[in-house]
Amino acid sequence: MGTEVAEHVIPPKKGKPKWLRVKLPTGKKYTQLRNLVDKYELHTICTSGSCPNMGECWGEGTATFMILGNICTRSCGFCGVKTGRPESVDWAEPEKVARSIKIMQIKHAVLTSVDRDDLKDMGSIIWAETVKAVRRMNPETTLETLIPDFQGIESHLDRILSVHPEVISHNMETVKRLTREVRIQAKYERSLEVLRYLKEHGANRTKSGIMLGLGELEEEVIQTMKDLREAEVDVVTIGQYLQPSKKHLPVKQFIVPEQFKKYEEIGLEMGFRHVESGALVRSSYKAHKHIH
Repeated sequence: MGTEVAEHVIPPKKGKPKWLRVKLPTGKKYTQLRNLVDKYELHTICTSGSCPNMGECWGEGTATFMILGNICTRSCGFCGVKTGRPESVDWAEPEKVARSIKIMQIKHAVLTSVDRDDLKDMGSIIWAETVKAVRRMNPETTLETLIPDFQGIESHLDRILSVHPEVISHNMETVKRLTREVRIQAKYERSLEVLRYLKEHGANRTKSGIMLGLGELEEEVIQTMKDLREAEVDVVTIGQYLQPSKKHLPVKQFIVPEQFKKYEEIGLEMGFRHVESGALVRSSYKAHKHIH
């Protein structure tokens, strides 16, 4: 963006631009699923995270489930999840998630979790058990696992590889220069190595995501995309960062739709199989298409 910043961004002091205003989710399928979620007290990150794409994704039979509790051991500057001492592991959780997917008749499920640096296995055992439980109860459902970095420990990554989810994703979140500020306990190179290791050791499809509007430059975004391609990542998602609360990092700029389109075109030219690039794009957006 450099000298052309004005063309590609809008300063946040002017208020949220019109392309970020979201219509309330509607539709028969959405209403049915919403009723089931409320009736059975099912936990999806779609509802707890107030995702703008919930209606669209649920209408297509896709939903995201968060495992290993809702308290994270890390304190990333962009994330709305609480930081602190997590509760003990619920070993019944794999069956609960599998049951939720069955009740909701989900065709493609995305599993994600908080970071559990407090556990010796960093939660990787529950991760693998959840995939197995979903497979047993929902043999037709395809899966994406949006995993933490597990501190780059290969034995933990191997547990994910051993259960063969259709897609394994791990988000870079931001460009290299901003990583220390945005993802305080994470490392840019470590995340790249995780993605590279997964691909080299049999992952069918790998995926990563980044947020824009934190002060990154266009050339830095493109470099991050290049780094992901060098790690043989297949799918990339690019969306607008929105501040969860006043305690979190401020939005430095709103990226205009034309710039998101430009990144999409650049990504496809680089060789990504799928590029989801737009203001409202989140990690799980159009996730069911990324298995192909």
